[in-house]
Amino acid sequence: MTLATKKKLTFEEYLAYDDGTDTRYELVNGELVAMPPESRLNARIAMFLISVFLKFVPFRLLCCKDTEIEVNGRFAQTRLPDIMILSEELDEVLGDARSTITRDMPPPRLVVEVVSPGQESIDRDYRYKRSEYAARGIDEYWIVDPGQQMVTVLTLVSGLYEAQEFRGGDRLSSPTFPELELTAAQIIGAGG
Repeated sequence: MTLATKKKLTFEEYLAYDDGTDTRYELVNGELVAMPPESRLNARIAMFLISVFLKFVPFRLLCCKDTEIEVNGRFAQTRLPDIMILSEELDEVLGDARSTITRDMPPPRLVVEVVSPGQESIDRDYRYKRSEYAARGIDEYWIVDPGQQMVTVLTLVSGLYEAQEFRGGDRLSSPTFPELELTAAQIIGAGG
């Protein structure tokens, strides 16, 4: 749901915005977009992946629905990914300040989005975020799609993402985590 505002917000105005509620927003083309609560299925998938990633990276490098990232767009934009894995350098730069990764900071190592039902969410995760995350220089982007029973691993090659789709018992291939022993079914089935 996009909120009606009289003018497009700048990134600085967005950072200062406080409506007195706990509502979480993304900034899309300068407009506030309220993020609805996640489905229990999507939340379980995200938590399952966090438990898997904890075997490979320290807890402090994991972000789950709590850190936003500034991305390129015609107007100011931020995204609030389901999961991000930070680099050591990015963790150091972020410190204990607001959990906002700005364009002057290094990109995260990996971003995961769990697709919610509905065409708007599908377009956002498969189209818009794909180009935004590629432009931001994020080396690996996963799209977990419970509706399609599929996990897409996108790897940045010469500024564009190359996609590999995994279903059922297919073992994921992750350049960031080559030692990962995980199938698409295990990820999608984490919700049930």
